[in-house]
Amino acid sequence: MTAVASPGPLDAALLPEGIRSRLVPGVNGLTMHVLEAGFGSPQRPLLLLLHGFPELAYSWRKLMLPLAEAGYHVVAPDQRGYGRTGGWDPDYDGDLASYSMPNLVRDVLSLVQALGHRSAAAVVGHDFGSPVAAWCALIRPDIFRAVAMMSAPFAGPPPLSAGQASDDATGVGSAAGGGPASGGGPAPVDVHAELAALTPPRRHYQWYYATRQANEDMWRCPQGVHDFMRAYYHFKSADWPGNRPFPLAAWSADELAKLPTYYVMDARLGMAETVAAEMPSAQQVAGCRWLPDDELRVYGDEFSRTGFQGGLQWYRCGISPRFAAELGLFAGRTIDVPSCFIAGASDWGIEQKPGALAAMRDRACTDFRGCWLVEGAGHWVQQEQAGETTRRLLGFLGGLA
Repeated sequence: MTAVASPGPLDAALLPEGIRSRLVPGVNGLTMHVLEAGFGSPQRPLLLLLHGFPELAYSWRKLMLPLAEAGYHVVAPDQRGYGRTGGWDPDYDGDLASYSMPNLVRDVLSLVQALGHRSAAAVVGHDFGSPVAAWCALIRPDIFRAVAMMSAPFAGPPPLSAGQASDDATGVGSAAGGGPASGGGPAPVDVHAELAALTPPRRHYQWYYATRQANEDMWRCPQGVHDFMRAYYHFKSADWPGNRPFPLAAWSADELAKLPTYYVMDARLGMAETVAAEMPSAQQVAGCRWLPDDELRVYGDEFSRTGFQGGLQWYRCGISPRFAAELGLFAGRTIDVPSCFIAGASDWGIEQKPGALAAMRDRACTDFRGCWLVEGAGHWVQQEQAGETTRRLLGFLGGLA
């Protein structure tokens, strides 16, 4: 294995004043890049912010200063496989187990220790960072005293028999927050074969992300990484008029086919081709206040350098029966620390796994404090509506005392 080396901290000119970029060595084999705010006093309680795909620590830039002003030491890392963090395996055929959920939790736990803290007041996760935050709280409630999940509901651990289940959503349920396998019952039909039999044939994006060609398709796409990410972010935001989510009746091909093509794709196309059809106009790009082009360039530059395979390895673990079986060890466990959920009202992520939102509220979390759907936001809630997201987070955190 040739591990990815960190290129060093992010240029301070790219960050709001009061946020610093630095490297933290010795984090579970990584040299972890973090953004920090409120770092002046060691007595401040720690607040961890975990990004998803395809995101970075930079995704939290709009929330960090207000959270620090509320008295927290706010830390957002580039997680394993991302950005300026070094020491991770970039190879498709490399050490996949290093991206398993228990090891991602170990990364966060090790970061707490490396920062000199004994616990975190709360861990906040967005997108795939949401299940990581949830598993942190479930496995180590003594360290992670509260959890806020965003955009990806957590329906609880998979059943003890998860590794023996068919490929319905075994890994999706275990790692990414709850699919049908989380609820037990008879083995479902092969939904992927049903999707492939549709006209046109369809495939679930997580299974596409697990393919060998996915990284090259996106990294070397004809439009370039910057424009790929512009279209991807636009397509999943409230700016795209088709994002009007509603509950799906079942984990079936007919129901899943109702999802936008960034979730259930035309099987003949890769993700770069899929989102290219929804590329916003130059006028729309110029009017995008939540992600102007100079901020998008930070993402484009980082992913142009690293590629996407590090993040895609998370999805490969997520759909693997092997890793679902590993997480089945926690079957029946609940999140017992205070918890909440925040998402955009225009985010299909809250409905892409039928029943997950209700399972999170009713079963997976025993001290659930609120579910807030933010108007005017799609999937990128903390960037699209930073003020309202911050207000909801501070309200949740303020109630913990």
